[in-house]
Amino acid sequence: MSLTLLSPPAAEPVTLDALKTHLRVTHADEDALIAAALAAAVRALEARGRLALMAQSWRLTLDAPPDETLLLPVAPVISLDAVTVSNADGMQQSVEPKLYEFASGAPGRLRRAGPWPRPASELDGVRIDFTAGHADAGAVPAPLKQAVKILAAHFYETRIAAAERRFYAVPASVDALIAPFREMRL
Repeated sequence: MSLTLLSPPAAEPVTLDALKTHLRVTHADEDALIAAALAAAVRALEARGRLALMAQSWRLTLDAPPDETLLLPVAPVISLDAVTVSNADGMQQSVEPKLYEFASGAPGRLRRAGPWPRPASELDGVRIDFTAGHADAGAVPAPLKQAVKILAAHFYETRIAAAERRFYAVPASVDALIAPFREMRL
């Protein structure tokens, strides 16, 4: 099983100006550094919580069709874009929508509703393309935006990973803010 980002988000959930206000920075001298901290914070938060903050396209590749309900690994899922299996020619063949059930949300779920075509390859034979995230920055929950600001501020202010007498870790408030949005897997 592998997960591949097909199309990254077109924008960040927090603007550069909003982050600069949070940081109390009024000059433009470090805009590039602050923008890099913002992008890094968003990607780190998404990875930490298995979240997509802004709309982005993903591909989940499986060796075989799922036997049980499949929980898509990034949330919230907006849409299921394609379900395909590899055929003998190495091409992708679409699975008819009547052969599966799909539920969007957090987590997005996919379940077979009938027999799928058998993939020609036993490795990476099934592709599931989906879109996850929020439609725009206004739809991103405020606690997630706050977590982005806190983590970006941490990255901006802590420019080294460790020092002789001190180790720098992600602020605990970040985990507290994203906890309600994380899917807990047993």
